Amino acid sequence: MRVNTLWKRITTNLSDPDMRAKVLALAGGKAIGLILLLTAMKIFLAPAVFAQAPASGPSPEVNAINTAWTLIAAFLVFGMQVGFVMLEAGFARSRESINILVEGIVDTCICGVTFWAWGFAFMFEDGSGFIGKHGFFLKGLADTYGSTGVPLLAFWVFQFAFADTCSTITSGAMVGRCGFIGDILYSIGVTGFIYPIIGHWAWGPDGWLNTLSVPFHDFAGSTVVHTIGGAISLAGAIALGPRLGRVFARDGGGPMLPHNIILGAVGGLILWFGWYGFNPGSTLSALDAQGIGRVSFTTTMAACSAGLAALFYAYARTGKWDLGLTTNGFLAGLVAITCPCYWVSPTGAFFIGAVAGIVVIWATDALEYLRIDDPIGAVPVHMVAGIWGTLSLGLFATGAYGAPTPTGADTSAVVKGLFYGGGTGQLVAQAIGSFSITAATLVVAFILMYAVKATGTLRISREGEIEGLDIHEHGMFAYPEFATHPSEALHLSGKN
Repeated sequence: MRVNTLWKRITTNLSDPDMRAKVLALAGGKAIGLILLLTAMKIFLAPAVFAQAPASGPSPEVNAINTAWTLIAAFLVFGMQVGFVMLEAGFARSRESINILVEGIVDTCICGVTFWAWGFAFMFEDGSGFIGKHGFFLKGLADTYGSTGVPLLAFWVFQFAFADTCSTITSGAMVGRCGFIGDILYSIGVTGFIYPIIGHWAWGPDGWLNTLSVPFHDFAGSTVVHTIGGAISLAGAIALGPRLGRVFARDGGGPMLPHNIILGAVGGLILWFGWYGFNPGSTLSALDAQGIGRVSFTTTMAACSAGLAALFYAYARTGKWDLGLTTNGFLAGLVAITCPCYWVSPTGAFFIGAVAGIVVIWATDALEYLRIDDPIGAVPVHMVAGIWGTLSLGLFATGAYGAPTPTGADTSAVVKGLFYGGGTGQLVAQAIGSFSITAATLVVAFILMYAVKATGTLRISREGEIEGLDIHEHGMFAYPEFATHPSEALHLSGKN
C-alpha cells in the first residue's frame, strides 16, 4: 500500500513541469559538484598517484616590466565587467536590472573556477590542434608562460579577464527571460568548454589554425573572444525566443525602450576605456613601445570612425541623432579593430571602424526582420563586427609588422593584406578561421542551449517574466522608491 502511495506521489510530482525542472536542475547541480569534488580530490589528495610530469627545461627569466604591463592590462580588461553590466542594465528594462548584475558577478566567479581547473589547460597548453591536454589546476607547468617572460599566474589573470569577457557577452542577447539556474548551467558550458576548446584552435601553442600554410591571426580576439561570445548569444536568443510582449518592426512594433539609456552609454564608454588593456595589453610586452603606441592609436581611431558612421547613418534614416546606435557603433568599431590592431595603419583603422559602424546597424535590422530578440545588440556588435574585423586583416595589413616579442617587435615574418600587395593568402586564412570558429561555436552552442532548455531552467516561467526577474528571482527591486510596473505597485502597496 505504501509503495503504491509513494509511486503515485512520484508520478504526480513528475507530471508537474515546474517540479521536473527543479528535479533536473538539482540533479545536474549535484552531478557537476560531484565531478568538481572528484577532480579536486584527484589533484590534491593523491599527488603521488596522479602526479603530472614536471615542465621540461628551465623557465625563461621573469621580465618585471612586461609582467607589470600585463597585469595592468589585465586589471583594465577586468574593469570592463563594470561597463558590461551598466551597458546591459541600461539598455534593458528596470525589472531585470538586478538580475543582470547578479548574473554578471556569478558568471565571473564561475569563470574563475573553471578557467583555473581546466579551461586554461584546454586553451593555452599543448596537446593537439584542437585541445590542450595537460596543466589542469595549473599543475606541472613552468613558472613563466612560454617565452613571454611573464609569470604563469600573471598570464592566467590576463587570460581569465578575456574568458570572463566572452562569458559576459553571451548573456547580452538573453536578458529579460533567462532563468538564473539556466544561466549558471550554460555559463559552465561556455567558460569551461566552448570558449577554451575552440579558442585553442587559434591561440593554443599547437592550434590547427596556426599550422595553415598562411597562419590565421587574431591579435586580441575579434574572433576568439567576440565572435565566440556573440555566436553563443545568438544561439541563446533563438533557443529562448523573444520576451513576452515583444512586437517586431515587420509586425507593426519595435524594440522595447531601454530603462536608462544614460547608464547604458556610460557603460559603453567604460568599455572603451577597458579596451586600452584589451588591445595594447595583448602585446604582453612593454618593451614593444612602437607596437603599444600603434595599437592604442588604431583602437582609438576605429572607435571614433565607427561611432561617427553609426551616428550619421542613423540620422540619414530617421532624422534623429540616436544615442543607442552611436554607442553600439563605437563598440562595433572596437570589436572589429581587436583582431587587426597590431598590423594595420591609422588609415586602415579608420576604414575598418567606419565599415563596422554601418554593418552593426544592418545586422540589427536583420535580427529585427528575423524576429530574434536581442535587447542589447550583442549579436550585431560582437559576432557580426567580430567577423568583419577578422576578415579586414586580410585586406588592410600593411606588411610592415610581424609579431610582438618580449624584447620588441619581430619583423622577420610580416603580415600583409590584399590592399597592400599581399594577395589573397591572408584573406583566405582569415576567412577559414572565422568561418570554422563561428560555425563550430554555433553548432555546440545550440546543443548546449537546447540541452539546458530541456531541463526547464533556461527560460523563466511566464508568471515570473510578467512579475519581473528582479523580484521573482532575487526578491528585490532596482528602484524601490518607484513603482515602474504593476507587480511593483502591488508589492509596495502591501497587497498579496
